[in-house]
Amino acid sequence: MNANYIEFYFDCSSPWTYLAFAEIVSLSQRHELDIDWRPVLVGGVFNTVNQDVYEFRKKPNPLKLNYSNEDLHLWSKIRGISISFPKVFPVNSVKAMRGCLFANQESKLVEFANNVFQAYWGEGKDISQEDLLLTIAKNSNLDTEEFKKFITSQEAKDLLIKNTDELIGRGGFGSPTFFYKEKMFFGNDRLHLLEEAITRNLI
Repeated sequence: MNANYIEFYFDCSSPWTYLAFAEIVSLSQRHELDIDWRPVLVGGVFNTVNQDVYEFRKKPNPLKLNYSNEDLHLWSKIRGISISFPKVFPVNSVKAMRGCLFANQESKLVEFANNVFQAYWGEGKDISQEDLLLTIAKNSNLDTEEFKKFITSQEAKDLLIKNTDELIGRGGFGSPTFFYKEKMFFGNDRLHLLEEAITRNLI
């Protein structure tokens, strides 16, 4: 891997992560950086260090919620993707994120994760369903038998937990979180800050 690279911790169940995902590859190409993909389970992060998320979901501030939804809509236009809230939200993304681990091992992470994001945030499909994930795997040119075997394996379970615990240990509290030269950035809107820091050699 390139000596300079971006570590990208992500969970496909987050719309803000979809926005960041849609930009991170082109940003890395502009600056000739590799991406170290780190699929995580963001629910595990919330349970450990950011339970305020659940409180906001139970009793959202209408002003903040309205602003956030408008912000999301504008960002989706900027990124050139379609985002609408699916009926199943939040969703159990465990198998989807284990699938990302498998796709990463097969060097097809970008294609697979993009298809998962599109299925959930673009088409409103339930990405917790194994049959859907197998279809996405097939459409991402992955071996479906090997895929199915991996996402139910102890190896996949352990690796997803390892990535999640690692993010928490580094001070992370949600998705997307990315690191460049050990500097942490959180959220889609911090990609601009990251690029400015890279361009001006601030880190």
